[in-house]
Amino acid sequence: MRPTLLLPLLSADALHNPLGVVLTCVIMALGLIIVLLAYVLNGAAEVYRENEKQKEKAAAGNVPPTALLLLAPILADVAEPAPIVHSFSGLPPFIYYTLVLVIAFEIGVVLVLLFLLRNLLHVEKIKQAIPVPAHQWKQLWFKINRFKPMQEEATLDTGHDYDGIRELDNRLPGWWLYGFYACMVFAMAYLWRYHVSHNAPLSAEEYQISVADAAAAKAAYLAKAANQVDENTVKLLTDASDLAAGKKVFTTTCFACHGADGGGGVGPNLTDNYWLHGGDLQSIFKTIKYGWPDKGMKSWKDDYSPQQIAQIASYVKSLHGSKPAAPKEPQGTLTNE
Repeated sequence: MRPTLLLPLLSADALHNPLGVVLTCVIMALGLIIVLLAYVLNGAAEVYRENEKQKEKAAAGNVPPTALLLLAPILADVAEPAPIVHSFSGLPPFIYYTLVLVIAFEIGVVLVLLFLLRNLLHVEKIKQAIPVPAHQWKQLWFKINRFKPMQEEATLDTGHDYDGIRELDNRLPGWWLYGFYACMVFAMAYLWRYHVSHNAPLSAEEYQISVADAAAAKAAYLAKAANQVDENTVKLLTDASDLAAGKKVFTTTCFACHGADGGGGVGPNLTDNYWLHGGDLQSIFKTIKYGWPDKGMKSWKDDYSPQQIAQIASYVKSLHGSKPAAPKEPQGTLTNE
């Protein structure tokens, strides 16, 4: 083989690049298939020539050896590679196209050998005396399974006998073989997609992505559900984050009327048992949401979301029983809330 071809094929890029490794393995597999097919075809041709009683067996010597036919395109001169502009999964274009051309040539050789072998076997095929079923579906069943009659078992016997059980070299059904070939093609595509090119996530990665998507969907649902609360469905929030959020709004907005500690000022004291408009959570939520404009309490429903109002109301409830620095005198009605 000429050095001009050996150098790129055996370069570090081709040997360490996943795409180069896969293409090289395909080339080797196809080469093995070609050798096996050539061996089978040669044996079938010998049988055919013997059956036909050809007198000039030496004519086979004029045919170039199979190995030389396979190496002919490789022994040809290869043009110097052009400057690398693009790459295929990190593989230089010259090496990539060289490997692809070799694979295409080998596939062509395989197809030619299969065609010749099929024609040769078709000539030598002996008509089998298999009873043809009357029904069409039974004919199809016999065809796809290629059943052999019992009269031909002697030709299939391998000579191995295990306690009276004879081993037969019977051909597998066509549907099984084609299914196996389809599995091989699928396996190669799966290997390339998931383990070489990494175009799709593996099972563990799919699980992690699904968990992350579910967490995001749950958070979005909870956020949406929280903003659907009203004075009839509001629940007391005891989580530290909710109370901290309510306190932040209270100390930056409500303190002007009620004091930073809820002891009151312009507005009433929020730490005692006296309330002007009800001291239960639902009443406090309603007061914050709609306000009491006639008493100087504005409506905050356009400033804060229902979730934020629930947080403020829950924080106000948490102030009950606390000791403000300068509590305002009681106002309203005494309640047990």
